[in-house]
Amino acid sequence: MRVVVFLLLGCLSIVALAEQNPEAIKAQLQDYYFDAARRGDVPMLETFIDAGYYLDTRDAKGYTALILAAYHGQAPAVERLLAAGADACAQDQHGNTALMGAIFKGELQIARRLMATDCSPDQRNGAGQTAAMYAGLFQRLELLDALQAKGADLHAEDPLGNSATRLASGEIRTAAPR
Repeated sequence: MRVVVFLLLGCLSIVALAEQNPEAIKAQLQDYYFDAARRGDVPMLETFIDAGYYLDTRDAKGYTALILAAYHGQAPAVERLLAAGADACAQDQHGNTALMGAIFKGELQIARRLMATDCSPDQRNGAGQTAAMYAGLFQRLELLDALQAKGADLHAEDPLGNSATRLASGEIRTAAPR
């Protein structure tokens, strides 16, 4: 499979030179890339990295390979993608980051690694939620201190009035405060 991907990457420029539509090849490469991230296939990811593939390519939902690897608990793939320069602050179509996905799934080792990047700890998704709010909501309390040490505001509120501290205590607001 790795050889096939490498050949496809090499053929992409040949197809473009032949004035054929390379979109089918691009789509197939993208599928291989995202599948490698989901499965944690680091050798396959290395093939893409070595070929200069754009690491922050997005799928139809805005997911990057890093977001997928984090969500699926693939720590070695997360580490390799970060080392190669993948954007840890990238957001999907809903504004969720790799860190938020790792917290949601309970991938604490991956979450700690992502917290060590240069992303703002108060980065918000489309619903106005932060990683700390995810940690509070999903009772990943061991991450709240680390997020606060990184500068996260545990009292910041989403549009419904939820904060990380409120969520951690089990107080969840489902309607905006009056």
